[in-house]
Amino acid sequence: MTLIDTTAPTRTAETSSPILDVLAERWSPRSFDPTAEVSEADLTAALEAARWSASAANTQPWKFIVGRRGTPTFDLINENLMGFNQVWTPNAAVLIVNVAEVIDESGKPQRWATYDLGQAAASLAIQAHADGLHVHQMGGIEAEGLRAAFGLDERWEPLTVTALGVVAPAADLPDEATRAREVAPRVRKTLAEIVVGL
Repeated sequence: MTLIDTTAPTRTAETSSPILDVLAERWSPRSFDPTAEVSEADLTAALEAARWSASAANTQPWKFIVGRRGTPTFDLINENLMGFNQVWTPNAAVLIVNVAEVIDESGKPQRWATYDLGQAAASLAIQAHADGLHVHQMGGIEAEGLRAAFGLDERWEPLTVTALGVVAPAADLPDEATRAREVAPRVRKTLAEIVVGL
């Protein structure tokens, strides 16, 4: 297990009520260390956290396509990201395609599959952060390209890609706009804006 790097930039959320440190400190960098590797133990722990996520009727309607930097799988995933993501993703240690099983083996639609996949991806992110790693999840993907690249039939829908690795200084990013986004204040809607009846 990796220990949390205390030299990494802190981005702790300002919350209206105390929450777990691992949740308050989780954030999504774009600047990753291009020389850092993720250990097999830490990668397995993140995927195991996803495996044990809740799902409707315990169907576990998900699949994860995992590529380590320097492998053909990583390159295929990266080729199917939208251009603005391809600027920074090559430095991530791992890219993971998050795939929902939207139709079960009998041909029945699974309308909760995307929700369940989201829960699994969130569990993966929290475990990775607890182990001193960082995650950035992206919707800017070429879903049909990923489907073709990995032979996914209509039952399986690529929804997002997760970049996983060790955070690097914002100054390492290639352009000023991306660097500014990296250090901008973290903001969220208030509870009053998102909760009814509180």
